[in-house]
This record gives sequence, structure tokens and C-alpha cells, in this order.
Amino acid sequence: MRSQTHYLETGSRDPAYNLALEETVLRRRIQGDYLLLWQNDNTIVIGQNQNAEAEINRAFVETHGIRVVRRTTGGGAVYHDLGNLNYSFITDAGDAERLTMERFTRPVVEALRGLGLQAEASGRNDILVEGRKVSGTAQRLLGKRILHHGTLLFDANPEMVAGALNVDPTKFQSKSSKSVRSRIGNIRTFLKEDMDLPAFWAYLKEALAGDGLTPDSLTAEELAEVEELRREKYDTWEWTFGRSPRYSMTNCRRWDGGSLEPHLEVEKGLISGIVFYGDFLALRSLEPVTGALLGCPFRREAVAAVLDRFPLSQYFGAITREEILDTLFHPAGEDE
Repeated sequence: MRSQTHYLETGSRDPAYNLALEETVLRRRIQGDYLLLWQNDNTIVIGQNQNAEAEINRAFVETHGIRVVRRTTGGGAVYHDLGNLNYSFITDAGDAERLTMERFTRPVVEALRGLGLQAEASGRNDILVEGRKVSGTAQRLLGKRILHHGTLLFDANPEMVAGALNVDPTKFQSKSSKSVRSRIGNIRTFLKEDMDLPAFWAYLKEALAGDGLTPDSLTAEELAEVEELRREKYDTWEWTFGRSPRYSMTNCRRWDGGSLEPHLEVEKGLISGIVFYGDFLALRSLEPVTGALLGCPFRREAVAAVLDRFPLSQYFGAITREEILDTLFHPAGEDE
């Protein structure tokens, strides 16, 4: 980082807004060095090339009101809550051929070491403390500018991290990038002298300041652009789920009315193929139902709307509408 660094906070815990603000700074502020510190409340953030459905425990996510958003950088899925502190560096990329993660992870590692922690960069994009992952990072180029961002697990809820991202890998098959789960740790547990997150925020802000910070804010025009980007991109099903690569999903659950085993093909978030197997007592061929589901967004409410057009007892016997939906969207073994 060069001399004075422009410092920005998002003023929001909405993940779609925060990602929109970060992208707006990357696009609009084409000179100077920027540091952003921000938080998301109860969110899974998936990488740009990931299959959203295959990265989340949907039942757990819905039960706990966890948001799901897609970022524009690569890497794997991460869980954010208010025990996390996220940081973004935006600056000139320099020589793209010599661009490395180490350029940006080094100051973070040094900041953690300044607290007496045994911190080190590891692998492609992780920061470890005593062998536990406390940070995952990712970056992207836009013209001559680079965005590098990461999350710091300071005092996150490990049960929420595990539950939200605990997906049975046998349920989905696709060519998307898969997250590699690591043993995680919270920075706070490694501290010799305890501090709360606001104190850690203040410390990190100064530690990453380089030769000094210049408090900054976005213009009214830039803030309007943030809102538009949040509304039209980051807060949409089409961006988060509709961009998922083509994938197939299968599941099997047994209900009082019999077993139900759907096999689906999903492309760009839309059902491109679907077959139901099982020993349920159907009175009619399922072809009208499966035909109506082709092209339907693979969303619970959209599928429910299609099912509501049919007398389901004639097609699925005693298996109910909610049981069909749970089989499709809550695979057996996921937390209810």
C-alpha cells in the first residue's frame, strides 16, 4: 500500500449492499489505495463459480434465516456473522503476471502477529493461527485495479458455520468449484489478552493503515449506484442461484405414503429435466406434472405454484405437497 490510504465503512450489515458498495468502489475509484472494513449478519457468501444449492444446507439456512449471496471473486463458500470482520483492499494491480496473494495477506498476517498470535499464510488463500483457519481470501482484477478481500473469524459461532455449510456431497453432481472445508478457529480464543470485536476492529484499522488513513465516503451519485447494484444484482435470485452451473440432483425420502425419489437436472437455475421414482400409489401418469415443471425455477415457491395446479393425490397418492417439496429442497439428513 502507498502512503495515505482512503478508509471506508459500509454502514450496513446487509451482504447484498456491502458487495454492491465494494464493487462500486472498485469501478468508480480508479486511483488511490482503499481499505474497507465491514460486517455481514448471518450470511453465506459463495464464490462466483460455485453451485449455490450444492454449497448450503438449505433446511438449516431457512430455519435460521441465513442470507445467501454470490460474490464476484473466486474461491469457496464462507459463513459470516457478527463475530466476523471483513476487509477489502482496492488498489492498482501493477504487473498482473507477478500478482500474488502474499502481497495482501502479508499485512494481515503481520497485524495478527502484532497481537502475539502465531499467524501464517497457507495454501492458496488461507491465513492460519496455530494450524486453524481464521481467514479465507479472494481477489479479482478489473482493468488495472485489483480487489482483494477476506474474512477474519474473530468470535464467530462455530455451530452456525458447520450447520450452514454442511451439505451431503452425494446429492449434487456438477462441474462447479467445490469448497474445501478446513478446521477453523476464532482469533479471540488465541489472544493472550482478551479484547472484544470493536477493539479488534480499531486495532486492525490502524495496523492496516500503512502510512496513514484518510477517512472517506461515497458521493450521493455513487450511493445511488450502490443501491441500484444491490437491487438489480446482488439481491436477486437470478444472480445468486440462477448463475449456478448445470448440475444434477437426486434424493430419496420415505414418508407414510411411500418412498419418493426425484432426479433433477438444473441449468441456469431452471429445471431442465425431472423424474420421480418411488412406491407411492399413483392413479395417473406423472408426465403432466413433470412436463409442467420443465423450465420452472428451482425455487421452493416456484415449484409449489406448479404443484398447486394439480390434484396431487391422483399423482402422488398419500404423499403430500409439503412432503414433495421437502424431498426436493430438504434432503434427508439435513437439520430441520
